[in-house]
Amino acid sequence: MSGLLLEHRAGGVQRLTLNDAGTRNSLSEAMMAELQGALDAARDDGSVRVIVLSAIGPAFSSGHNLKEITAHRFDDDKGAAYFAQLFDTCAALMTSIVRHPRPVIAEVSGLASAAGCQLVASCDLAIAADTARFCTPGVNIGLFCSTPMVALSRNVAQKHAMEMLLTGDIFDAQDAARMGLVNRVVPANELAETVDALAARIASKSMVTVKTGKEAFYAQADLPLEEAYAFTARVMTENLLKRDAEEGIAAFIGKRPPQWSDEP
Repeated sequence: MSGLLLEHRAGGVQRLTLNDAGTRNSLSEAMMAELQGALDAARDDGSVRVIVLSAIGPAFSSGHNLKEITAHRFDDDKGAAYFAQLFDTCAALMTSIVRHPRPVIAEVSGLASAAGCQLVASCDLAIAADTARFCTPGVNIGLFCSTPMVALSRNVAQKHAMEMLLTGDIFDAQDAARMGLVNRVVPANELAETVDALAARIASKSMVTVKTGKEAFYAQADLPLEEAYAFTARVMTENLLKRDAEEGIAAFIGKRPPQWSDEP
């Protein structure tokens, strides 16, 4: 890694820490490439059971790097090709978090702005310090946060999403929790400990069961009610036939801790 992204692993939890305070942890081309590479590597690493995304400095992420964007206005096409490629790259990164077989937790201590807020919304879980702030301020600079809107609108109610998008205002951590953008708010000095405990709790579960459940959660979310029940019934049937379900039920009946195999 180049130093833009720090990696630490303990007990099946891989912590990826954004480390570019000079650009307020912007999602530059280099940062997105680092994140994508780390997520791809974790996908095939059986020792990784949970991923935590955190950041160093006063900002979790300020979103896209506006200096990089501005530099391409001098391209022959005024940057059109670069802008399209940039947003395709970002969309692929956010989608890879949702589709990742491991749960991804955002640990937010500072400002999550624009695509940085999108990054938080794309994670499966998010824990915020009481110092965290959230905004989608593109409207303030003539650039509506249309791509961040995709993840935001899938996490919070429409009127909350529209308020953030139309005003560009900064919302505090308690507002984010009220809206459903984060799971809970804790004192800043307890943030890492809280996230580590949550990650460890999830890491103790059967990895194949968690993967099955995460995939099914997002797959059923956009289905009509009857189709969702039919789909999840098939998922549960297949789940019951896996070794870890047999072991987990036997352990529950026998009043003993389960011994997971993590076999697919």
